[in-house]
Amino acid sequence: MAQITASMVKELREKTDAPMMECKKALTEAEGDMARAEEILRVKLGSKAGKAASRVTAEGLIGLRIADDAKRGAIVEVNCETDFVAKNDDFIAFVDQVAQLVIESNPADVDALSALPLADGTVESTRAALIGKIGENMSIRRFQRFETEGQLASYVHGGRIGALVDFTGADEIGKDLAMHIAATRPKSLDASGVPAADIATERSVAELKAAESGKPAEIVTKMVEGAVQKYLKEVTLMSQPFVKNDKLSVEQMLKENGATISGFALFVVGEGIERKVEDFAAEVAAAQAGN
Repeated sequence: MAQITASMVKELREKTDAPMMECKKALTEAEGDMARAEEILRVKLGSKAGKAASRVTAEGLIGLRIADDAKRGAIVEVNCETDFVAKNDDFIAFVDQVAQLVIESNPADVDALSALPLADGTVESTRAALIGKIGENMSIRRFQRFETEGQLASYVHGGRIGALVDFTGADEIGKDLAMHIAATRPKSLDASGVPAADIATERSVAELKAAESGKPAEIVTKMVEGAVQKYLKEVTLMSQPFVKNDKLSVEQMLKENGATISGFALFVVGEGIERKVEDFAAEVAAAQAGN
């Protein structure tokens, strides 16, 4: 049997960026043949990507890019399994590349984005290779592209909350709007953009509460409408108190500064994804039972 030295393992790791123990196992299986060990690792990493594909990706990163002219921009959400991987340099670079591709190529959807050329292959092959390299499932969940005659501004909080704003006015106004949106998470610019289902839910709750008051029907009706209007004021951007001066609504702040906003996108990592609750003790016990 060929002797596997530390320098051989180091060389293979530098060539493939695979985990140290995987490199050692591949060299042992290949009896020291470096080229064959690389092939073995490619097979193993590919199968690792396949196994990872069934695992939930509720962590991740929000990527934001704006073109130099501030007229085109993109916001993307790329998910992974753990917060640790979300801080990985290769993962961060991939998210940034994907956002740039959205700006440049304007794909119709995630499938079209995945088919775009990237590095030595496509976005999809690059994603699969990254899964193999890191050992966690990853997925491009969503993106939104902006192209405007105004200008764009953005803000990302901790990599997990991102806002992209289409506005006119001073640069500082755009930055303030993006930060406000990330902080307050409005559903839309105004009441016309709030989903009807959300309004119906709020109305139903308000009706139940008002009915318990025992007040006359006409008063109950006013109570319900008041509750719905209060809800709409809280979740629509233009009606919200501006975070830097709550004496003004966002709409009033914009008017005072001769600025406008025509749209925004707000992405929150993992929002709406059902997360799997891990039982670490049970996982360890299961692993031991399988040995």
